[in-house]
Amino acid sequence: MLVKLAYAVPNPALQGTAVDAVTLLALRMLFAAPAFGIAALHTRGANTLGLKHWLALVGVGLAGYYGASILDFWGLAYISAGLERLILFTYPSLTLLIGVIFLRKRLSRRDWLALLLTYVGIAVAFAHDLHLAADSTAIWTGTALVFLSSLAYAIYLAGGGELIGRLGGGRFTALAMAIATVATLTHYLLSRPWAEIFNQPWQIYVLALGMAVFSTVVPVFMQSAAIKHIGAGRASMIGMLGPVATIALSSWLLDEPLSFWQLAGAAIVIVGVALISKR
Repeated sequence: MLVKLAYAVPNPALQGTAVDAVTLLALRMLFAAPAFGIAALHTRGANTLGLKHWLALVGVGLAGYYGASILDFWGLAYISAGLERLILFTYPSLTLLIGVIFLRKRLSRRDWLALLLTYVGIAVAFAHDLHLAADSTAIWTGTALVFLSSLAYAIYLAGGGELIGRLGGGRFTALAMAIATVATLTHYLLSRPWAEIFNQPWQIYVLALGMAVFSTVVPVFMQSAAIKHIGAGRASMIGMLGPVATIALSSWLLDEPLSFWQLAGAAIVIVGVALISKR
């Protein structure tokens, strides 16, 4: 929601053009970095990391907080917030498939049913947006980018298990975030003039701060606390309110179209994810 609102803010200093994804993500990471830096200092553990662990940490950090974020921000320039949230919600099924392909895990009939429901639901919502779109190429482009974002996040989840066990959730998250912040700022410096980050409308800074606090720092630590108190399964089930809330808010605040087919697609996706998460 905040990304879509930021894209709607024109910048008079840049001939009225909207903020781009790289600049917006750089601001988000800059605002969030102090909180994760403090967390890293307070969660130092006794376990040391070898070269193999550091390489794995760099890989999952780049995938989860840099790759997934930049692909998602790019995708949101093309598709609705409601469709974006549904596509991102495929990450549990993609994590499952990564386990099958690379970790030689086996799927039950229930797992296959969950996968089928997840992608049928996305297809229903995608067809709705494609039918309403004036530019079908934009829908295909945005969908592909957000799906790649979901895949990057699934790689982060699948690859982070051993590291979380070794480092603890707080320390792992803080280090992964530091790696992603460096990658994001490097990307920005290589593609944009540094001064441009200080030449944005005040609304962009407010929205980026909101992303850093309410869409990055707070959710990460609240999710960890939720898992500690009620378990990962229940926390995942409650998290399924996300797509429904996004569809409702995008209709209310962004005037995005809301239809029976979009709600039906969301319901099918949630049932599919529920089957995976419950297992």
